[in-house]
Amino acid sequence: MTGSLRELGVFGGAFDPPHLAHTALARAALEQLSLDWLYVFPTGQSWHKAGQATAAAHRLAMTRLAFEGQARVRVDDREIGRAGPTYTVDTLRELHAQHPGLRIHLILGADQAGALTRWRDWQSILELAIISVADRSESTGAAGGFDPSTLPQGRFERLQMPPMTISATEIRARLAQGQGIDHLVSPGVARYIDRHHLYRTA
Repeated sequence: MTGSLRELGVFGGAFDPPHLAHTALARAALEQLSLDWLYVFPTGQSWHKAGQATAAAHRLAMTRLAFEGQARVRVDDREIGRAGPTYTVDTLRELHAQHPGLRIHLILGADQAGALTRWRDWQSILELAIISVADRSESTGAAGGFDPSTLPQGRFERLQMPPMTISATEIRARLAQGQGIDHLVSPGVARYIDRHHLYRTA
């Protein structure tokens, strides 16, 4: 990065595993929001998801493989290295402290955006970042949840996305059943999963 950095996208998730819908969203954000950089943050200890995620080292390695070679994308491991639960608001504050004057676009799926009022210190998130929501036709949204389109002008933007029905849950289920996933993840991620025998049942 250079000192001229102005527009930064922030895209976080478990990436357990990262798949082709994740990389498509990254490309859409870079193209539609005119970002200088898109930072991808694999989460550390998630505060809102039950169950045990795959080891952070595996998720980080797969995320780097998924976004390998994609211009203006950086996989950032700070949330994985943070002790205790991971909170987006902490990451946004760190980025603003490191880059005064930075404008941050927080990239969210429609379901994530609908649940935003349940996130830690969500009002501060609205002050720290422009909420950028991916509009994917298969998303059901969060019924009765937060509607980011009601935010003041300039604090909300919509990302246009082609219909994609890929989910990490589906990929894990297919692997547990011995089914192929080559059409759902990048070749590097598929090879990594196979080499480390991830998501297989005993």
